Amino acid sequence: MSKIIRIGALNSPLALWQANAVQQMLEKLDQKSEVVSVQSTDDLNQNKPINETFTHALDNEMLSQNIDIAVHSLKDVPFLLTKGIVQAAVIKRGNFKDVLVFKNNEEFLSQKDAIIATGSLRCRAQWLNRYPTHTIVDLRGDLTSRLQQTEDTNEWNGAIFGAAGLGRLGLKPEDSVNLDWMIPTPAQGTIVITALEENEEIRTICAELNHEETKICTRIEREFLNLLGGDSTAPIGALAYIKEVEEEKEVHFKGVLFSPDGSKKIEVIRVESLSTYHEIAPYCADFIIERGGKSLMDTIKGSSQKTNIYSTKTLTTDQRLLFNEKVVAESSDFIKFSLNRIKPQIVRNPIENVIIANKNSVEALLQNFSAVELQFKNIYCVGRRTKRLVEKRIGPVKHTEKNEKELAEYLVGYIEGTEATYFCSDLYEDDISTILSDQNIKVNEVEAYQTKYDAESVKESVEGIIFYSPLTVQSYLKENDPNKIAFCINETTAAEAKKKFEDVRIAKLPTVESIIELVNEHFA
Repeated sequence: MSKIIRIGALNSPLALWQANAVQQMLEKLDQKSEVVSVQSTDDLNQNKPINETFTHALDNEMLSQNIDIAVHSLKDVPFLLTKGIVQAAVIKRGNFKDVLVFKNNEEFLSQKDAIIATGSLRCRAQWLNRYPTHTIVDLRGDLTSRLQQTEDTNEWNGAIFGAAGLGRLGLKPEDSVNLDWMIPTPAQGTIVITALEENEEIRTICAELNHEETKICTRIEREFLNLLGGDSTAPIGALAYIKEVEEEKEVHFKGVLFSPDGSKKIEVIRVESLSTYHEIAPYCADFIIERGGKSLMDTIKGSSQKTNIYSTKTLTTDQRLLFNEKVVAESSDFIKFSLNRIKPQIVRNPIENVIIANKNSVEALLQNFSAVELQFKNIYCVGRRTKRLVEKRIGPVKHTEKNEKELAEYLVGYIEGTEATYFCSDLYEDDISTILSDQNIKVNEVEAYQTKYDAESVKESVEGIIFYSPLTVQSYLKENDPNKIAFCINETTAAEAKKKFEDVRIAKLPTVESIIELVNEHFA
C-alpha cells in the first residue's frame, strides 16, 4: 500500500506514546504512517457518568476522512462502537496491574488511619473493601500532574496509578509497588486500533498487528462489563487469561462488582475451555446479577446522576425505592434531637391531663422513667404514629389530632379540668400553649428534649426540597435560599414555607409515602 496511513490519537503524552508504538509496528510491516494529534473537547481526567465515552473526537475525525485509523486505550472504548467503525486490531497486552506510589514507606498499610489518592471509583471501592478505615481523596489531572501532586502533598500516604501508563512513559517511581490483589478494569493495559468498516485494505494491514489471545481475553472482560450495564468508570473489575493445562488451553476469569464505598462485594470465578470462551461473560454476569448485582448497579447509576430532590429528613431504603426513575434524591436530618433529663418530681404524683406532641417526647419520658411510673389519666397527642407509639409503650390515648392547633382547639372544649402538662421541646409550635392559655387553661411546659438546627447547603441541581415540619423549613433557610419547590407534608409546614417560598405544594396525606407521590407527579 503506497498511501501513508494517518494514525489519529488524542493530544496527551500517553495517547501519543501509544500512537507512536503502533507507528513502529507498522514500520516493521514496511508500511509508512504518520501520527495526527487530535484535540478532544472532553476532559479525560473527569469522572464521567456510566456509558459516556471519551472516544467520539477520534470517531468524528475518522468519519470525516481526516484520519485512517485511531489508537485508543481499549478500557476507554465503548463495547458497542460508533456505526461504521470497527475494531481492527488488539495489541498484545501490557502491564494490566494497578500500582501504589507511596510516600516514605509502606508501614501505613498496617495502620488504622491513612490517606490514599485515586481518580478511579473502582480503585476507591477495592481499597476501602480491603482497608475500610482509610480515607480516599480525589486525584485529578494528567499523569504527570497527578504524580506531581502525589509528591507535593504531604498529607497523603500514597496514590494509585495504572502500571501501564507509568511504565510506557518511564515515570514509575522507585517508591511504588504493584497491587497484585486489585482486580483491574476490563481491558486495562491494552491498546486497540479502530478503522472504518468499509476500508478493507486498512483493516487487512492492521489485522497483522492483532494478538488473538489478548483479543479473546479483553472481549470476555468487556462483554462482562457491558452485560452488567457498566463502563470504565464503574467499580467493576475483570481479568481473563489463557493457561495451558495438560495440552489443552483454558480461559481463567475473575470478575467483581463493588459498591462505591467498598462495603459490598460480589465476586465470580470461572474456568472454561478456550473453545467455549464465549460462554464465560454471560454466565458470570448472570451470577453477579442474581446475587444483588442489578440492585447495586442501579444504585451506582443513580449516584452518577445529578441530585434533583433533597429531603430534610433521612429517608429509609424502602422510601428511596418509592421514587420514580427520574428522581435522584439525597437526604439528611436538618433537625437533630437530644433527650433531656426530666426531674422525678414531675411524674411523682398522678397527672390528670398530659399532652404529647411527638415521638421524641415519648422517648424522653421512657429514657427517664418506666411505663409503670407514668401515672397519666388522660393522654392527648398529635398524629396517628405518636398515638400508636404511646399506646404501645405508655398507655391508652384519649384523643389525637393531626396537628397542634387542632388538638389545642379540641382541648378547649373537652379537656377535663383546667390544667395540662405538656412534654415538649425547647423549640416548639406555640399553638397549644397560646390557645389553651387564652382560655384560662394552665399549661405546665416540661422540656423533654432539645432541638437543634443542622442544615446542609444543597446542590444547585436540586429542584425541590421535602419538608416535614415548620422547623425543617426554618433550618433549611439558615443555609439555603428559597428558590426551589417546597414539597410539604402538611398544612402547618406549608404555612411556614409560604413565608419565603413561591412554589409550595402539599401532600394529600401527612405521610412520607404521600409526599413522595407528590414529588413523583412533578417529575413524571
